[in-house]
Amino acid sequence: MRLLVNIDVPEVPAAERFYTAAFGLSVGRRFGSDTLELLGAEVPIYLLQKPAGSIAVAEAGRDYARHWSPLHCDVVVDNLEAALVRAVDAGATQEGMIRPTSWGRIVQLADPFGHGWCLIQFSTAGYDAITT
Repeated sequence: MRLLVNIDVPEVPAAERFYTAAFGLSVGRRFGSDTLELLGAEVPIYLLQKPAGSIAVAEAGRDYARHWSPLHCDVVVDNLEAALVRAVDAGATQEGMIRPTSWGRIVQLADPFGHGWCLIQFSTAGYDAITT
């Protein structure tokens, strides 16, 4: 299986600035003015320009206000505090405090386009700390 991540955004240039600054991604290919490939994660990420109000699902239009989705991305980092500062400086909104867990630490963010993200710093054991 090959996985690609597609992220709808209202404006590709603004999203390019955010994702390259916040997560250290680099620009891959451009597909016209409305699709951009970002590299540097384990899977390629594609920014897809979709205007607010355009039809997303059935009759529902896209809305780039903060929204909840059962699917989100986690960014694994070596230094949670430094990654958080970088993301917030790029335009992310921190949602809550850094929380310790049995497998490491986590903090939730929202990008400027309403999408939820988490920054995760694993402990030495990582998810093995909760393996049953």
